[in-house]
Amino acid sequence: MPDLPLSLWYSITNLGGAGLTLPLALAIALWLAVGYSWRMAGSWLLLLGVSVVVVTATKIAFLGWGVGIRELDFTGVSGHAMLSSAVYPVAFFLMLLRARPAVRIAGVAVGLATGIAVGLSRVVLDAHSPSEAVTGCIVGALTALVFVRWWWEAQPGRLSAAAVTLSLALLTLALHDVRVPTHRWVTHLALAMSGHERPYIRARWKAGRYVRPAASPISQTLNGRVPFTPHRA
Repeated sequence: MPDLPLSLWYSITNLGGAGLTLPLALAIALWLAVGYSWRMAGSWLLLLGVSVVVVTATKIAFLGWGVGIRELDFTGVSGHAMLSSAVYPVAFFLMLLRARPAVRIAGVAVGLATGIAVGLSRVVLDAHSPSEAVTGCIVGALTALVFVRWWWEAQPGRLSAAAVTLSLALLTLALHDVRVPTHRWVTHLALAMSGHERPYIRARWKAGRYVRPAASPISQTLNGRVPFTPHRA
């Protein structure tokens, strides 16, 4: 791993936070709708929405039911890696739509590199395993590249490249350290859906130390289901 100061890794990882990337994604959609078409904006939001659903579903599956891949230390797609790998390439693509194809390709590549850097930071900071960061980058990159390929031939609209660039840059600076408790929200959703009292935790799951408690008279009255209470063996 690159030997960078910890503070720099945190700055890089903040580029993938939902508090920044989701507002950026909405700003991109707004610019697309104003300068091009609602169809273009809708396709962007649809592609990103599908990827968000994929990330959320894998996290809910693990937190609620312990669904993962122990051999790969995989408990869910990294949201930071996915969002950054999806949003930044499309942001550069939008800013450079009036530029030559080679320049646009370079911009998309810079956006993808940003997503990879965020994915790497998640591993360095022990927020995700390598498999989770890699899958996040893959899902995000596919989202961006499908959109870029779909609209590569779009004619430059009425947008001012300077205005788009300035607005997205200011939004990035203003929201860089804004944090949204998405993990807490997903955890609550997973518990509500699974009916369990506590979420699965990576360390115990990897060690195979989760056991189901024996049925009790109280649990048998709750729709005939045994509530799941993970604990250390």
